[in-house]
Amino acid sequence: MNAIQEKQHRENGLKLHFIQSKKYKTINIVAKLRAPLEKETITKRALLPYILKQGTKNYPSRSEFQLKLDDLYGAVLSVDGGKKGENHIITVRLEFANEKFLPEESSIIDEAISLFSEILFQPNVNENGFDESIFKREKDTLKQKINAIQDDKMSYANMRLIDEMCENEPYQLHVHGYEEELDTMTNEDLYNYYQTIFNENELDVYVLGDFDEAAIKEKITSKMTINQQKLPEFNPSQAIKSVSKSQEVIEKQNVQQAKLHIGYRTNIIFQDDDYFALQVFNGVFGSFPSSKLFINVREKNSLAYYASSRMESHKGLLFVFSGIAPNDFEKARDIIRLQVTAMKDGDFTEEELSETKDLIINQLKETMDHPQGLIELLYQQVIGNKTLTPDQLIEGIRNVTKDEVIQVAGKIEEDTVYLLTSEGGSKDE
Repeated sequence: MNAIQEKQHRENGLKLHFIQSKKYKTINIVAKLRAPLEKETITKRALLPYILKQGTKNYPSRSEFQLKLDDLYGAVLSVDGGKKGENHIITVRLEFANEKFLPEESSIIDEAISLFSEILFQPNVNENGFDESIFKREKDTLKQKINAIQDDKMSYANMRLIDEMCENEPYQLHVHGYEEELDTMTNEDLYNYYQTIFNENELDVYVLGDFDEAAIKEKITSKMTINQQKLPEFNPSQAIKSVSKSQEVIEKQNVQQAKLHIGYRTNIIFQDDDYFALQVFNGVFGSFPSSKLFINVREKNSLAYYASSRMESHKGLLFVFSGIAPNDFEKARDIIRLQVTAMKDGDFTEEELSETKDLIINQLKETMDHPQGLIELLYQQVIGNKTLTPDQLIEGIRNVTKDEVIQVAGKIEEDTVYLLTSEGGSKDE
């Protein structure tokens, strides 16, 4: 595998990350705006991406904006928001053709960077706020998104598990915001907040492709400047929270398939030395079709339509998701618990360990093969405040021992069992 080199520069209040690659015929430019997760701002931050991708000062309508993207040989734009640990991240991505492969074109990079800068710094606004019709329309779009979670029972169950598990912690906040806050939010409120974000957020800009670094740096810094008096401060993620006793929450709705979701505290986060062993634990335990959850809960005992696990690396959480028949709650819960016990007891083979490490490494390599995946992987380091090259990441996985996985398993504590089931489908509490 070719070594991936990331060069970093700080200029004009920006943190620039340049990654050279001759693998692609496109250039990707990605901005990451990071702020602490807070109840006062989460709904505004959920709505902003919807507004920003509707148009800019020079391309105010959706059709004009799309025409401009088409002019850039079908450039692709996406703007979205998400949470990593106790941070909220707004991501703006623009992928456009590299002019090296377009002999007649010499200005596409200039035009793309100008457009990218405009999306961030010059949206479609009037004196007091964003375009009112766009503001109202996108408020409705976000409201539909919030309400749609009620209908997607897997997403709903995961949201409710986090509500119960992370009560009074920033990570509890809903990434799509809250309908009641959306209802009272004015265009002016959102615009006033938008005007503060570049002073109060950390802005990382990634450029990935085959490009002249000095020229790109000059182009970006001439278009994009942030006058931050001081860099935003981020509290380190709080991974360790002692669990005195696991709680059980049962909710009843009109559902055919019950959702059994269990949340664990891993007491380990991305910057910890045993993070690699935790990844391997999760692989053996539940993240692949060869994992214990899939084989023992779904295949051998036919107790689940699906059963898998996922980690939250920056908050120190592990989630188990399963879809079960309403009457199988206790049986499924107990067999999931047995898989955790088996991991703590070292009840897995060196062969399983080796196969899982290969699967994780292949997954990492696949992620690095995609521009967006590679940038997300590199951005993990910013959030986690730890520098790990992709090669070190792979080496770290490769070197994990069985004893290290057992030690990691010993730190894992069950926090919350959440069941969404049908009326009369499970015991009452």
